Amino acid sequence: MALFRSTRLLSVLGSSLRVASTRAASNDVNTFRDTYTMRMYNGEKQPTGLFSAGEIENRINKLRKYMEEDGVSACLFTSIHNVNYYTGGFLYCSFGRPYGLLITPEKHVTISALIDAGQPWRRSPHDNIIFTDWKRDNYFRAIVEELGGIKGTIGIEYDHMTLERSQKLQNNLPHNNTLVDVSAATMRMRMKKSLEEIAVIKNSTATADIGGWACVEALGEGVPEYEVALAGTRAMVRNIAKLYPDSELMDTWVWFQSGLNTDGAHNPVTTRKIQKGDILSLNCFPMPQGHYTALERTMFLDHCSDAHLKIWEANVAVHKRGLELIRPGAKCSEIAQELNHLFAEFGLLKYRTFGYGHSFGVLCHYYGREAGLELREDIDTVLEPGMVVSMEPMVTIPEGQPGAGGYREHDVMVINQDGSVDNITGFPFGPEHNIFKK
Repeated sequence: MALFRSTRLLSVLGSSLRVASTRAASNDVNTFRDTYTMRMYNGEKQPTGLFSAGEIENRINKLRKYMEEDGVSACLFTSIHNVNYYTGGFLYCSFGRPYGLLITPEKHVTISALIDAGQPWRRSPHDNIIFTDWKRDNYFRAIVEELGGIKGTIGIEYDHMTLERSQKLQNNLPHNNTLVDVSAATMRMRMKKSLEEIAVIKNSTATADIGGWACVEALGEGVPEYEVALAGTRAMVRNIAKLYPDSELMDTWVWFQSGLNTDGAHNPVTTRKIQKGDILSLNCFPMPQGHYTALERTMFLDHCSDAHLKIWEANVAVHKRGLELIRPGAKCSEIAQELNHLFAEFGLLKYRTFGYGHSFGVLCHYYGREAGLELREDIDTVLEPGMVVSMEPMVTIPEGQPGAGGYREHDVMVINQDGSVDNITGFPFGPEHNIFKK
């Protein structure tokens, strides 16, 4: 049953889930105005969907060990990715409101807006506090309530919390707590995946392959990009529902680009109709409860010109070499530099568009990525067992030049504990596979 409980009455009501607050349930206008926070234990706790309770507690325990060693009294996470990571499944929808997760040595409390009612509590492994819209900055009142008398250092995410919110937080803290950045430390924790995380990544990557083949099935002359994309998205969502029937389904998508629209990796789907001889870019992104993987492939419909084929084969050669370079002990910057030399030999370095790969896990085009594990010239992270990275070289030839368009391949690589490396992407790449006659 539901509990609507004003936190201003906690000392009176205790912790019973069956006691309702007359204050919070009152129809009195003044009572509603003065109710800043409440609990809403509506329904029953939901399974996390992807991970075991033990997996989630291991993450929390690692964080608390870090907090103890670094003298951090509490951590307030405000990013979608860290809130998801340390709850194992709560993926908040902001719509302009702030959300959070407060972790202390004793507490684990998500902070959510009343508009979401009991869903955040159902998807949180421990407690949840709700702030109302009935007075400005009730969010910060909720934080202070849950901190109680905690003094000392509060860890926040400088790369996510705005200057305005960090100043409001500081102004509301009663003990003049010092704010410190924990975003880099938590990113490093997320960079090395557990066996459960790797299992989810493998399932997700296989789902991307399913989406890719659904796109191929829908491909044809005169078919709009969006129709191909819809076919891939439907196939992936249905597979995620089959794999994880207790999960929430959201955000899985496909970008299927053609012709000029292939020039950018993140160009939206359009209504353009596909023509024979078009360069095509397949991009499938399954999102099982906020955990991203991807499949990206260069394709052509019916035929490929000699100019396009030359560039495509060069990009494939760089891709193959990149796959060989991903191994324990390799440095991200050195991988990027070697592949730069190879692109230069092909005369294509000036057409390269972004880094050669990145980490996976809790990330999305809306939020979060592990910037310390990208295959770029300015990242010196050394690859280790437990890391998962992509190899995804891309070049874009401007419109009007021979072979114009964007070329991109993308495979997901798992570095195993024994030092071996698995390519878990199954969809084939290259001209011998991806010129489709229809």
